[in-house]
Amino acid sequence: MNEQTSRLNRERRFLVLLGLICISLIGGALYMQIVLGEAPCPLCILQRYALLFIALFAFIAAAMPGRRSLTFFEALVVLSAIGGIVAAGNHVYILANPMVSCGIDTLQPIVDDLPLAKLWPLVFQVDGFCSTPYPPILGLSLAQWALLAFVLTAVLVPLGIYRNRRRA
Repeated sequence: MNEQTSRLNRERRFLVLLGLICISLIGGALYMQIVLGEAPCPLCILQRYALLFIALFAFIAAAMPGRRSLTFFEALVVLSAIGGIVAAGNHVYILANPMVSCGIDTLQPIVDDLPLAKLWPLVFQVDGFCSTPYPPILGLSLAQWALLAFVLTAVLVPLGIYRNRRRA
């Protein structure tokens, strides 16, 4: 196995790990919703979509045989992470400014009309308010943790591409 193949395999393993982490984060959100009774807001649901798309594109990218197709799906991972940054960043702002609304009156019907909300209402249907403060985990709100995860994804995936693709 040559050096280039080894680097691409490392990149693929990273993408599989990223996909598993995203699925785990969705599982954690479901645990908090079902077991702890923390109702998801519209921005929470949009963050779940972003995590789902990151996982889906990461798994597809890891299965791609060529560099071009791998890079294309990695770009979709980064775009999904940027969407997550927008949703989580907005959520962090709302939690810091409770008088600001997340637009549950306008955003909820849009999010609830998305196809996955009809297919899996437990996972993708809005049931709460963005300004509801839940107990922090290790000093950060859930929205802050999500923002950190999305920023890390948006930064680390391109860095991994650069690191693994540069000429040795």
